[in-house]
Amino acid sequence: MGVLVVAEFRVLGAVETHVDGHPVDLGSPRQRGVLAVLLLHANHPVPVDQFLDHVWGEHLPQRGRNALYSYVSRLRAILAPIRDVSLQRRSSGYRLTVDEAAVDVHRFRQLTAEARASAEDVDALTLFDRALGLWRGPALAGLDSPWIASVRTTLEAERWAAELDRTDAALRCGRHAELLADLITHATQQPLDERLAAQAMLALYRSGRQADALQHYDHMRKELAEQLGVDPNPALQQLHQRILAADVALAARVVTPRATPRQLPPAPAGFTGRVTELDALTSSLDSTDGDTVLISTLTGPGGIGKTWLALTWAHRNMDRFPDGQLSVDLHGFSPDVPKHPADVLADFLAALGVDRDHQPTNLDARIALYRTRTTDKRMLILLDNAATTDQIEPLLPGGTTCSVLVTSRHRLPALTARHGARPVRLDVLAGAEARTLLVAALGDAHDHGDTERAVIELIGLCKGFPLALGLVAARIRDDPDLLDDLVADLRELGLEALDSEDAAASLPTVLSWSLRNLTDHQRTVFGLLGIAPGPDTTLPAVVSLSGLSQAAARRTLSALEDASLLERRPGGRYAMHDLVRDYSATTADTFLPADVRDTALTRVMDFYLHTAHTAERLLDPHRTPLRPGRPAAGVHPLSLSDAAAAMDWLEDEHATLLAAQRAGVALGRHDLVWHLAWDLEIFHLRRGHRHDALAAWRAALHAAAHLPDPVTRLRAHRLLGSACSRLGLHDEAVEHLAAALELATHHQDLTEQAHAHWVLASTWERQEDDRRALEHARHALNLYRLLDRPVWEADALNAVGWYGARLGEFDTARDHCHAALTLYRHHPYPTGEAATLDSLAFIAHQTGDHQQALDLYDQALTLYRSLGDTVRVADTLGRLGWPHVALGQHDRARAVWREAIELHGQQGRDTDAARVHRQLDALDQHPASR
Repeated sequence: MGVLVVAEFRVLGAVETHVDGHPVDLGSPRQRGVLAVLLLHANHPVPVDQFLDHVWGEHLPQRGRNALYSYVSRLRAILAPIRDVSLQRRSSGYRLTVDEAAVDVHRFRQLTAEARASAEDVDALTLFDRALGLWRGPALAGLDSPWIASVRTTLEAERWAAELDRTDAALRCGRHAELLADLITHATQQPLDERLAAQAMLALYRSGRQADALQHYDHMRKELAEQLGVDPNPALQQLHQRILAADVALAARVVTPRATPRQLPPAPAGFTGRVTELDALTSSLDSTDGDTVLISTLTGPGGIGKTWLALTWAHRNMDRFPDGQLSVDLHGFSPDVPKHPADVLADFLAALGVDRDHQPTNLDARIALYRTRTTDKRMLILLDNAATTDQIEPLLPGGTTCSVLVTSRHRLPALTARHGARPVRLDVLAGAEARTLLVAALGDAHDHGDTERAVIELIGLCKGFPLALGLVAARIRDDPDLLDDLVADLRELGLEALDSEDAAASLPTVLSWSLRNLTDHQRTVFGLLGIAPGPDTTLPAVVSLSGLSQAAARRTLSALEDASLLERRPGGRYAMHDLVRDYSATTADTFLPADVRDTALTRVMDFYLHTAHTAERLLDPHRTPLRPGRPAAGVHPLSLSDAAAAMDWLEDEHATLLAAQRAGVALGRHDLVWHLAWDLEIFHLRRGHRHDALAAWRAALHAAAHLPDPVTRLRAHRLLGSACSRLGLHDEAVEHLAAALELATHHQDLTEQAHAHWVLASTWERQEDDRRALEHARHALNLYRLLDRPVWEADALNAVGWYGARLGEFDTARDHCHAALTLYRHHPYPTGEAATLDSLAFIAHQTGDHQQALDLYDQALTLYRSLGDTVRVADTLGRLGWPHVALGQHDRARAVWREAIELHGQQGRDTDAARVHRQLDALDQHPASR
């Protein structure tokens, strides 16, 4: 079938699709209902749960999801041949991509919006006629669900509003005679509609029927009194008085109604992305229950794009606010004085037709008049750049039909608590959105030269920050040939390159406005957070960083969070956007004395050092205890409860601990650099962080040269050699281990000699030289026995047993491993016990006792998992598959090897993953073989 070119989608009547003028068979009513949902949400994802509610409501069939998938599949096949129309599944739901001009409901809204915005009544009348001509009967005819019924009611209300607006335009064009009959009919059917009554009265009067116009008013007044107990509204009363007085001006000229306020600034050019946030605002409007004013808040740091998003959404949804839009910049965060609500209300009331000379001077009276004027109106009130809830509350409209959109750097929790505001939090732009923005700015220049590399680097340098990207895009548009210079400036100058004499176009200046409402100590903590090590922080760390009490630190963090300078994340962690952090560091360097910065850094780094030491002691209490010096005054390290808590803390703070070590290098804190490498070693081993261990011990070896104790140097050589070995750097590993052994022998340090031999054994094992590995393991065993250290002796016994087993010396191997297991259980050390169980399992498998091998491997895995030692879990799983294969349990073998491959992949152990992959492939190809 060829590509179809002209498609029309209709919901204003029965749901229909026409292609090239021919109707398309859309299937059952329920399937048409699915299409209707997609069309009404055109170009926006519809989550599955929401989809089910829209189509079935409370009558969801038992296999409703399957039914939905079936309908969507059929519709996808129907729509596939139509150009520029696609139905896709995304993580956020189903989305129909379609030109909204091809969908009658969106076309209707666009035409009515254009009609209302038209400066000429004749043009408006034409547009209204085109819009109303799209209706073919009741909307969504033949479909039923509570949501469908609600949408149908909303659409009928929009249709009626368009009919009334069209009538106003027609009356202004002098077409009262042709309108009169229909107006009388409609007014009789809706006797309480005051706007309709006014139109009928005006048409009667202009048709020379003054008495009938007055009689119509009298009838309306009585109906209102009897049924509602109210008088006609002031506008209708005024019209009655003018007709009663036979106002010549009323009869002789067209009455010009009060202008509808259209105060929105222009939509931002080049806006891109923010689909999720735009959808959230639209969903809030769609789901409002009509019981209260809808308030949406867009919050985030300065420069994150709140105003751009608000204006874009407002312009895209202008047709949903037929009574106009009020807009104000409240100057909550700017060089100007924040606007007082009384002054804003004066401007709003003027826009609503209240002459400034007749406005009340009292704030409460202005609020009351404003809310009276906005009641029953469908208006949008945009309150941009608000500082506090107190600044916003007087500007909330009356009634329940208006919508309020607020932007602020503050989170405004009181607005949510007191008025049910619906918050939308803005973050940085995703990479694809940032790229779209910059490529659009480059235009044709993007097609010439090596610009893609520059664009990618710019995205990274701007770190997704919308204002930074916008400033860069503006400079690119001015002169695309300076693209490389702009990249170089950003790379070298950072935030300074985004400065400008124009305050609104200077990112540092925009960010500085966020500090205006902070206290002195809040500004101090803000600056200190910018120079503290690590990508994020926690309350205990901030207590040590700031020197504040826990309660004061918590209040300070909350204030910074409320000001959108800090973001609270799950697990009690706090983080800054990258460019905000850069600005924070700049303020620290500029405004905080050097001694304040240095003291704070010393405290927070000692907090991490001493808590890491506590964690290390919990993970391996049999390890040589190496205590760092006393922490600085005001440092409060954490008291971790057990080994599990220690692993969790190290996992959470790993990136920060590495950053603290790097900061220690820069600051010459050699003791801290060495001790952090030592305290992280067990964690790195269990989690497989091989590259981090290598970097940590290289830094520690350099630091050891500046420390008075020579043992620190030989330990650094030993542990750096171990890290090299784990990464396959065999020659470097042997070099460092030989240096460690030489130093230990020189200082007659039997402990370090034994440790060096023990590491050399595993190093030679990785080179598949098990004979040499066994030799070093026996050296270690002899030395550990001289030292009378039972746990270390057990380590060496297990190593001798393991290498013996790999060499086929199973009886001797088994004896050594059983001796090790006895010592481990007498001197509890679960890591060693698990390793020995693994060795015995290997021996059992190699000697034909496959069931015992399975039992022993399972015991080892249980211990390793309890310790969080994912590296050894992966190794044991790689061996566990073999006894399963020997017993014909191929599915179980596949399962454990797949888990091993996944863990090896997570740990970056590609060689090990490939080895287990080969085992799996061999099993699939030759299931009967080992």
